[in-house]
Amino acid sequence: MAATQVIRSEWTKIRSVASTVWTLSLAVIVTIALGMLISALSKNEFDNMSARDQLSFDPTFISFAGMSLGQLAMIVFGVLVVSNEYSTGMIRTSLAAVPQRGTFLFSKIAVATGLALAVGMATSFVTFFLGQAMLGEHRAQLGDPGVLRAVIGGGLYMTLIAMFSMGVAAMLRSPMLSLGILMPFFFLVSNILGNVSATEKIGRYLPDQAGSKIMQVVTPVDDSTPYGPWGGLGIMALWVVAALAGGYVLLKRRDA
Repeated sequence: MAATQVIRSEWTKIRSVASTVWTLSLAVIVTIALGMLISALSKNEFDNMSARDQLSFDPTFISFAGMSLGQLAMIVFGVLVVSNEYSTGMIRTSLAAVPQRGTFLFSKIAVATGLALAVGMATSFVTFFLGQAMLGEHRAQLGDPGVLRAVIGGGLYMTLIAMFSMGVAAMLRSPMLSLGILMPFFFLVSNILGNVSATEKIGRYLPDQAGSKIMQVVTPVDDSTPYGPWGGLGIMALWVVAALAGGYVLLKRRDA
C-alpha cells in the first residue's frame, strides 16, 4: 500500500475514534481555563509580591500555567492513538494490510502529530491572549522580545508531549501500562526531581522540565539552568526521537 493511502487510512481511523475528540478538547479547555484563572489570581497578588518576585514576574509564562494539566490530556491522546489497535486486536488486521511496519507506524504518528500541532498551536495562542487579558496592566504584548517565541514554543511543547507518549505507547503496546507510567512520571516524579535540590540537576534534563523552558520569557533571578529556551526544546526533542526509535525497533522485532 502506498504511503499516501496509509496516511489517509490512519486519518480516517483517528478521527473516527471518540477518544481523539474528547482528549484534544480536554487539553484545550483545561489549558485555557486554568491559564486564565492563574493569570487573574496573579494580577490580584502582584502588589503583595516581594520586589524580587516582581522583577522575575513573567506574564507570558503565567498564562501557560494550565499547560501542566493540559499536557496530561495530550499524553492520553498520544497513548490512545497508538495503543487502541492493540487493545482491540485490530493491530493484526492493520499489519496484514500494511506489512511495512515502519510505514504503518510513522504514518500513524505523522497524522496524529499534525493534529496535535494544529490543536497545540491554536491552544497556545488563545491561552496567551486570554491570559494576558486577565493580567490587565501587567500583561505582555505578542511583539515584546521573546514572547512570540514562547507562544509558538507552547504549541511545539504540547505536540512533543503527544509524540513522546506515542513512542512510549508503541514500545509498551498497552494503554493502561503506558498511562500508568507516563501520568505519574509527568505529574509527580518529574516535579519532585526538579524541585528537590539533590536531584535538581537531573530533573532539569527530563523532557517536560527542559521543554517548558521555551515558554519562559523572563529568566528567574536564581535560575542556573545551563541551557536556553531552544536548547531545552532540543533536549525534549531528543527524548521524543529516542521514544519513537524505541517504538519502531520493537514493532519491527516482535509479533503483533
